[in-house]
Parts: sequence; C-alpha cells; structure tokens
Amino acid sequence: MKRFVSKSAAEGKICVPTSKSVAHRMLIAASLCKGESSTIRGITPSEDVLATIDCLCALGVKIEYSGDTAKVYGIDFSEAVPTMALNCRESGSTLRFIIPIALLSGEKITLHGGKRLFERPLDVYEKIGFSFEKRDEAIIASGNLHAGEYNIPGDVSSQFITGLIFALSTLMGDSKINITTKIESRSYIDLTISALSSFGIKAYWDNDSIIIPGGQVGHGGDFTVEGDWSGAAFMLALNHLGGRVTIDGLNDESLQSDSACAWYFKMLDDGFCEINIENCPDLGPILFTVAAEKNGARFIGTRRLKIKESDRAEVMKEELEKFGAEIIIEENSVTVKKCPLHSPSMTLNGHNDHRIVMSLAILCTIYGGEIDGCEAVTKSYPDFFKDLETLGIHCNETH
Repeated sequence: MKRFVSKSAAEGKICVPTSKSVAHRMLIAASLCKGESSTIRGITPSEDVLATIDCLCALGVKIEYSGDTAKVYGIDFSEAVPTMALNCRESGSTLRFIIPIALLSGEKITLHGGKRLFERPLDVYEKIGFSFEKRDEAIIASGNLHAGEYNIPGDVSSQFITGLIFALSTLMGDSKINITTKIESRSYIDLTISALSSFGIKAYWDNDSIIIPGGQVGHGGDFTVEGDWSGAAFMLALNHLGGRVTIDGLNDESLQSDSACAWYFKMLDDGFCEINIENCPDLGPILFTVAAEKNGARFIGTRRLKIKESDRAEVMKEELEKFGAEIIIEENSVTVKKCPLHSPSMTLNGHNDHRIVMSLAILCTIYGGEIDGCEAVTKSYPDFFKDLETLGIHCNETH
C-alpha cells in the first residue's frame, strides 16, 4: 500500500496504542497461572500481539478475545502439546518468548513466520541445548529445559532472557541466569519481572544475576495494559518539528525504555549531541529522522539495529538520503550530519518495517512524500495513519 503524506502542521489530541511489550508479557504471564483466569484490558490488536495470542491458543491456552480485552485461562505447559504449528507472523518477541515455554512439554514444535523473522538469531537458545531445523518460513524446535544455572551474555536481545525466565519459573528447582557481559536493554527484563510480579510469580536481580524460584504457579487477576512509549515517540516527534500534539494514556513512571524519547528529543533540539541507544534500539529510526531535520547527532550502541525487521541503520540511511541527508554508519555508531533537507527525490520505501514507515511519515509532514509499504504499521500501530489524519495530516492512498 502506498500513501502520500502531505506537508501539514500536526495539531490536536490522540491516545496512543497500548504497549505491545507489556501486552506480550501479561498474556504469557496469565497463561502460566495454571487453573486460574485473568482479564487483560486495553490490548491494541497489533500483528505482533495477535501472533502471541495465536501461539498461546495453539498450545492449548483458552483465550476469549473481544474488543480490547482478553480473558486468559492458565494451563500447565508441561502438558501443552500443540494442536497446530505456531504462527509467530513477524514478531521476534513472540518467537523468542514462546520457544522455551512451548518446549516444556518435551515435544517438537513447528513455528511459522515471515522469512525475515527466521534470519534473526536464535544462537542463545542453541547454546543452552535447543535445536532448530530451519526452513524458509518455519523452524522445527526441540530440546529440554532444566532448572539450574545459565550463563547468558548481556549484549544479546533481552528477549532470550525473558523467554527463559517465563519457562524456568514453572520448573521444579530454583534457577539462576548469570549475565556475563555488560547488559543492554535491562529495562525490558525489568518489564518482564514486573509483569510476572503482577501475577504473583517471582524473579529478582542479585547483582548481575537473575534468580528464578522454581515450581511457581501464579494467581489470576484483572489488569490494564499501559500506553506504548514506542508508538508515542513518533507522535511526540511532531512537537519537535513544529506541531502541537497532546498525547493521552502514557505512564510517566513507566519501565518502558523508550520513555527516554522525551529527553532525547530535547537533546536534539539543543544542538549536535551524542545519544546512546543500546537500551532503546527501537527509537533509532525516529531519532535519526529528527536529528536529520534538526542539528544532526551521533548515535552509539546501534549494533543490534542490523537484526530488527530490517537493517534499520542501513535502510534509514537509504531513505533519508532521498531527503538530502548525509549519514555515516560504523560498526556500533551512526552519525547524522547537519545539512539542509528537501522534498524526497523519489518514492520512499518502508522496507516492510513498521518503524521505518512511521519515521518517514513524520518527516513527510514537513516535506511531503509518497511511501510504499505502509501496511507494515499494522505490526505495532494499526491506527497510525488514522491518528495522523486526526491531527490534520493528510495521508491519501495512491496507486
């Protein structure tokens, strides 16, 4: 799908979608509460969250999902034999969270998803004994997980650590995950520990290790998912590009690492600066965009952008250059130079990546431009273009 985003000033009030990071974790934590039911409210039906719901249901979890509310009935995953292949769609979170839980039964499992999904690494799980037979758009996973001590590097995706915490909490015997290198994205692990705590399941830090008591069965409850700082970042960016936008539904005390966007945008306003995004890599595309329009910046901690839905540093360089930007990419840094921008010289490409599409759309509110692949926003923010329209930004479909 192509859309032409017209030059226009954003003004008005919106309520951003709820956090898919929190929704994933709450849905899984509720599923771990054997024999208990929970109500999770405020779920935005993004493709990623729907993938987690589909996978849990395929494993035997009963989920009654209507509107923005899911009623979840917890099960014993050691007895969960999949009735069908697990469809992760294009959700890396779903894939890495679900694998250890699904393998608690001791059975082989088949997971489907987009081709790019299975290009993303699973090496951490391979090193602890899981095996993967890879196909173009599927993998067959096998292996057994035992309570015990695990050594995991801190510079890999925190999704591996979260997946292990979920599964280890159900096993008899205590477990310990030692983080062996400097940790990145710790806030996402804290988000997992917080979500589990809401259901009475304990995991806690002990210096650079995480302790997971074994044999836990959580309790049900009634919970509401908080607003998504990752999605809000795109709308907040508009206020630093001449707009006047009010956003409802955000928790200023949130554990979401992307809440740092508010401070980073102010830094970009003040002049050329250096920003470390190793703990919030999803902010990369929109921060690059604002830096290109404002004063330039140097971003460090960018290494993991290569293994997202696209190689985000490279594709943002490709697309922002169509506006006249100059960007230098090194092994673990991206420098956006200060230089004048202009209307894009050709159609912009979303690279099947929701955060690329949304970042480009924000810059198009200043210069105008056509974006191909706009359907990618359904992955995390299905109403993104509808919300832009609410703010007075014209986003017409083109052919």
